[in-house]
Amino acid sequence: MIEAVGLTKRYGDRVAVDQLSFTVRPGQVTGFLGPNGAGKSTTMRMILGLDAPTSGRVTVNGRPFARLDNPMLAVGALLDAKAIHGGRSAYHHLLCLAQTNNLPRRRVDEVLDVVGLSTVARKRSKGFSLGMGQRLGIATALLGDPQILMFDEPVNGLDPEGILWIRNLMKSLAAEGRTVFVSSHLMSEMEHTADHLLVIGRGRLIADCTVKEFIEGNSVLATRVRTPDAPALAALVSAAGGTVTSEPDGSLLVTELPMRRVGDLAFDNGLRLHELAPLQASLEQAFMELTKDSVEYHGSLGAQ
Repeated sequence: MIEAVGLTKRYGDRVAVDQLSFTVRPGQVTGFLGPNGAGKSTTMRMILGLDAPTSGRVTVNGRPFARLDNPMLAVGALLDAKAIHGGRSAYHHLLCLAQTNNLPRRRVDEVLDVVGLSTVARKRSKGFSLGMGQRLGIATALLGDPQILMFDEPVNGLDPEGILWIRNLMKSLAAEGRTVFVSSHLMSEMEHTADHLLVIGRGRLIADCTVKEFIEGNSVLATRVRTPDAPALAALVSAAGGTVTSEPDGSLLVTELPMRRVGDLAFDNGLRLHELAPLQASLEQAFMELTKDSVEYHGSLGAQ
């Protein structure tokens, strides 16, 4: 378990992390989300003792990371997959870490097999693709068989098969009772992977809830309707207090009126429906809505 209380980090006058308090619990995948510059990487570095908090504290299984007796056995982390000596093979990179942490040599072969690099284990890592480098970084995180796993953008560079693999790996690790903490900008992937979400903006915590709660709390419930009597139904819905938007495909998008009420209006007035379906917002849509005031960098679609 990871616990932060009042965690704060300042760089001069800039506050990168501002009074963050949260708990990352075992047995689930916790997604860590936020716009660029929100403080995600700084927070993860403080958890791992790579940056010292200006104030507040963060502990791993009740102790600061620096005070863990065998840190690699407690926490496995992927923060920068490129932080590997390019002249070493994948095997010797892992073997060096295993030997300096009193881990058995067989563990190297085990994690290489898990990440699918056994056939290229003796090749120098400088020739690895971005995706292969990610797999080696994940193997490094798994080497100590830790109870806590931290991944920063783990699907970066992976092909569709690799993305599905890491998604299932994270879920299986959580199912074993481990703590899995993952930061990512890919909302669609987090929607399929995470059980719980921590969302920060400008260094502050703005959401701590399940994925379902996050989407429901930051999106508008809508109903999609297809009917040959669209003008008549639109008038009825508007009269009942709903809002109707005509979509390019001919369907109607109804908000501010429950789906059951829309169906009743059609039935009571003899209108035929071809489709009546709830529209659930995606995690990406809900995230954009919640963080729209926390985005630090804005691009432009003006002339190039």
